[in-house]
This record gives sequence, C-alpha cells and structure tokens, in this order.
Amino acid sequence: MTKNVVNTIEYIIVLVAGFAMNTGLTEVEAYRYLNRYGAIALCEKHYGIMHTLSVNDNIDTLRSYCRRKGGSL
Repeated sequence: MTKNVVNTIEYIIVLVAGFAMNTGLTEVEAYRYLNRYGAIALCEKHYGIMHTLSVNDNIDTLRSYCRRKGGSL
C-alpha cells in the first residue's frame, strides 16, 4: 500500500472512533452507520481536504452529511 492509502485509512479510523464516542455508538456501529449513508466514501474522496481540518469539525460534517442522506443521529 502507498503511504497516502495508509494515511487515509488511519484517518478514517480516527474519524469513526471519534464519531462513535460523540454518538454513544460502538466503533462497529459507527462504521456501519457512516458506511450506510455514504460518509466513508466521502472521507475517502475528500481525504486531501478533510485531514487539514479538525477532527471535531469533520465529525460534525459527517453527522450533517448522514442526516441529509436519511440518517437519524
């Protein structure tokens, strides 16, 4: 794997863990929720921008994104 792929994966793991803590979900539940509403793909696509922002800002963005896609958290 390239360094960029590894960095992207590690960052997504951090976001999923942070999302889980902020919503009271387990990390597995958080991953499934984010994946269901397309937020994981969003993170992969926009990693180049997202990793320059704070984790908390990105978690808020993911929550809003999922709500727009039909999520309820």
